[in-house]
Amino acid sequence: MSSAERAVEQGLPYDVFAKACPSRGTLEHVTGRWGGLTLGALHEGSLRFNELRRRVDGVSEKMLSQTLHALERDGLVHREAQPTNPPRVDYELTPLGHEVAGRLLALIHCVEGRMDDVLAARERYDAARGTL
Repeated sequence: MSSAERAVEQGLPYDVFAKACPSRGTLEHVTGRWGGLTLGALHEGSLRFNELRRRVDGVSEKMLSQTLHALERDGLVHREAQPTNPPRVDYELTPLGHEVAGRLLALIHCVEGRMDDVLAARERYDAARGTL
């Protein structure tokens, strides 16, 4: 048994820096490219699969499906299948998903708001290394 597993068993706090800690997988789902964008899009409200796919520009059907499954398993997304013809499936954030997405959106807004600084830093970096 790893130290992370022992810590969990003993009721000690989770440690994302420990290789075996289950929080690491959830962090990966939340902060991965598609997970973060999916949570951000769903923070705006419930969406059907194809609406979500259009909102998260560039994600493939397969990757969005895998992302939604992982986020649903982690308790961040709720999937509601309606017994209609054709079937209608809506996705929305759970209360936990809203909390996580809100924090993630704060980071997204910070990055978006500082992109001029980021782009200037990239130019300086590239110019210093002659990689333009």
